[in-house]
Amino acid sequence: MHAKMYRLGIMFILTILLSFVTMLVVLSHPSIGIASEVGTDGLPLFSFDRSAVPQSVMEDASELAERLFGDSQDKADKFVSQVLAMYSEAKDKDFVIVFSPGGWGRDLLENSPDWESIFAGIKSELESFGYRLLGLEYKRTEESQRGRFEEAMEVLNLYHGKARYLASSIEFLTKHIPHLRIILAGESTGTVICDEVVAILGDNPQVYSVETGPPFWHRSATSGRALVLTSNGIVPDSFSRGDLITIISANLKALFGLSQPAGDNGTILKYIRASGHEYRWEQAAVYTKITSFLKQNFGIKSQ
Repeated sequence: MHAKMYRLGIMFILTILLSFVTMLVVLSHPSIGIASEVGTDGLPLFSFDRSAVPQSVMEDASELAERLFGDSQDKADKFVSQVLAMYSEAKDKDFVIVFSPGGWGRDLLENSPDWESIFAGIKSELESFGYRLLGLEYKRTEESQRGRFEEAMEVLNLYHGKARYLASSIEFLTKHIPHLRIILAGESTGTVICDEVVAILGDNPQVYSVETGPPFWHRSATSGRALVLTSNGIVPDSFSRGDLITIISANLKALFGLSQPAGDNGTILKYIRASGHEYRWEQAAVYTKITSFLKQNFGIKSQ
């Protein structure tokens, strides 16, 4: 009996150690996010015309990848291809909007109907000012068990690794395209990585953020270049407020088939109801604050 208990204890300790080592590896080398142009069904943005990219820009991308990934050649090559493809698509634009989805960070804009409407509204507004823009979706999590584990660890670590990779990409773009401005667009848990990128880039005047429904445990960015919405003006956002009683109540009502008030349709992680966690361009409190933010910071394009 004692020998069996001893073996079980050893196995338990080894399992814990293995899990701890795995966690350290994941945290030290998280996967890089995949950028795709809005409207391309998530097609990874890796292809570009090398003849249209200056040699100095290509060399800088390679040096940056080496600093970020060291001996991990596969990740370095993927990063270089992506950042140069982003550069190629953005060099003739005035704005790049980078959308970071909520939940596990895997959804495309078309699967986030609230932000699909907000993106369309921002695009229309900026184009009416005379600007040209590129819309990107940033899928930060691989669709695998490892990807979910990695995302969970990154959330606990405030996206230390993934935010660094995204920030490096954005800093690269603003360095080589001086007229370009970046808008980080974050939804729900996606606002956390946006804020971390803003913090990493410090006072970069080319970077802005528009965020909706940040989680209650996260302190959002506060600056003239960041707009953070924690209410849709109709129903208080229970997720941003940390109103757990309301969230539990909403889910119990749904479980037992009880009706909910109109406009009380917000969700987190797709299935958990969180009253008020729903932001659409059509909501007056949403579009008025965003349009005011855009006019205040950008206005009509100078000819």
